[in-house]
Amino acid sequence: MRLGAHIGTADGLVEAVRQGRAIGCASIQIFSKSPQMWAGPPIQPDAATAFREAVRVEPRLATAVHHGYLINLGSPKAFMLRRSRTAFRDEIGRAELLGVEGLIFHPGAHLGSGAATGLRVIAESLRGALEAYPEGQVRLLLENAAGQGTALCSTLEELQTVLGEVDRPDRLGVTLDTCHLFAAGVDLRTEGGYGTLCDRIDGTIGRSSVRAFHLNDAKAELGSHLDRHENIGKGQIGLAGFYSLVRDPRWTTTPGFLETPLDDRGYARYAEDLVALRSLLTGERPAPSLPPAAPAPTTPSSRPSRKRRAAPRGAPPSPAVRTLK
Repeated sequence: MRLGAHIGTADGLVEAVRQGRAIGCASIQIFSKSPQMWAGPPIQPDAATAFREAVRVEPRLATAVHHGYLINLGSPKAFMLRRSRTAFRDEIGRAELLGVEGLIFHPGAHLGSGAATGLRVIAESLRGALEAYPEGQVRLLLENAAGQGTALCSTLEELQTVLGEVDRPDRLGVTLDTCHLFAAGVDLRTEGGYGTLCDRIDGTIGRSSVRAFHLNDAKAELGSHLDRHENIGKGQIGLAGFYSLVRDPRWTTTPGFLETPLDDRGYARYAEDLVALRSLLTGERPAPSLPPAAPAPTTPSSRPSRKRRAAPRGAPPSPAVRTLK
């Protein structure tokens, strides 16, 4: 796996690349604008060119943009849906300009309209977005949800429903977040549990659809439906829970981005998490920090998500993203 992290762009696009390389990233994920804004300042062509060139320096980094948090491609509210679709197409254009490989996005929430309706609307949103960029090179990557509230695509089956309705395997894919999987009831902590996950992937979305991972430990228990990221080995998944995933030869070239919490030491926390993950590549499987627990009830919590309008766990502890120059 090409291990890396979400790096902030407050100091500039090229500086984000430098900062990622400095802590040993083989991949970086960025925002192309503030995630709290519907639209951002234009990316200047010279800045985009410099970013592309910095990424291409050997060893070449795997790259992705994560979209903003205001977008809901499954909204039943006409005004919000139009605004979300417009903002999403803008995100695609920015990602195309930067030349990244993937645009990672939260599919959306049905807000009471029902899962079937919400999934259909998401598929319609994606078909329209792809039609707007018929020659696009960036792959759109649906991120699995933790199952909180009415958020959609917390299961592989819902992800497959969207992929099947859009039917563009050349332009769509999936990013699997380990914290979200665990919160949705998928236990990664044993070899058998990981094997079951791989079997489910093969039986639903297909291995070829998995184009990236978000590598996050989980603060909350298995099946909690709570999206609460923790540093690697410090949460409920534990270091052993990442052993089979990062060693699996099927994901050798697949990027895995950290979105784990940072502190006043900044990216030093990321560096520690990367060291912990890389230790699994040569060592024996660590003893599980916690015994496998029975999944919690599968009914999603009705508590509102705290993450949707907050900076992601993997965002640097710095001021708001500055204008890209």
